[in-house]
Amino acid sequence: MDPEPMLARAAAGLPTGPGLVYEPKWDGFRTRAGTAPTRIVSRSGARTDRRWPELAAALETLPGGLLMDGEIVCWLDGGLSFDALLRRNTAGARRVRELARTEPAHFVAFDLLRVDGRDIRNRPLSYRRRRLERLFADGHDPHLDLTWQTDDPETAREWYEGLGEVGIEGLVVKSADGVYESGHRGWRKYKHAVSTEAVVVGVVGSVERPEALVLGRRAPDTGEMRVVGRTRDLTPEQRAETAPLLTASGERLAAPSRWRGGEAPPHVGVVPETVVEVVPDTGTAAGKWRHVVRFVRPRPDLGVAEVPEGLDVERRPPSG
Repeated sequence: MDPEPMLARAAAGLPTGPGLVYEPKWDGFRTRAGTAPTRIVSRSGARTDRRWPELAAALETLPGGLLMDGEIVCWLDGGLSFDALLRRNTAGARRVRELARTEPAHFVAFDLLRVDGRDIRNRPLSYRRRRLERLFADGHDPHLDLTWQTDDPETAREWYEGLGEVGIEGLVVKSADGVYESGHRGWRKYKHAVSTEAVVVGVVGSVERPEALVLGRRAPDTGEMRVVGRTRDLTPEQRAETAPLLTASGERLAAPSRWRGGEAPPHVGVVPETVVEVVPDTGTAAGKWRHVVRFVRPRPDLGVAEVPEGLDVERRPPSG
């Protein structure tokens, strides 16, 4: 049985210090990939080989007894496309084969857990990285990539500042001497934190006591107000400062439940006239911010017409 993946905890700033290395944080599906037998295993431990025939074929070209940790990504139109990855989840066998040709995926390896069937998780990351580099030194299938890595904080900052536009979520910071601790949050992730505005189109709970805000943006092509995200649960102080600004529209909002597991909580529509500042991350899918966003503050000084359209994010540090 393959081990659980090692995880990362959030960092408020870029960690620096001796022995640290930096890698891009890819926006894709976290995956372990093994050879002999060839297998592609999701973060939850499910086998997903049939979704990625191009990757399964690529893994067949590698030596047996390997287990790599990495990310499945898809490049479309000059950037990472999470929507393309989602299409594989619902595609039948024929459609999967077609997508493998038109929207090919790549496996980006960033760690090596087994070599020749031997567990090397207790070896330092520097050793595991050297073995990965040796594996990728010779010609390899174009669907397989090795993630970049640097020990220079300034180079890492350049990656952080320059790669956000193509969908890189930030950086993962690791200890070069560190072992691979399955299930443990021993790495650190430094993600893009930029604020932008959205219109409140609904609430979770009641207008008088909103538990979270449902956010909208106008579609660039039609001007229609569409749901694009949801905030994290509000604190009591945030509820108190936001509730007086909201007016119920009398409509039950048909908002998706994808930002919270389980049964969908009640969504109450409000008049789309209140602007708030939020901090989303770079992950998007199906025209929405893929993760819940952080609420910063109400923006009563701004009108709805001043809110960016679509999922445009004005890149500036959050004000709170």
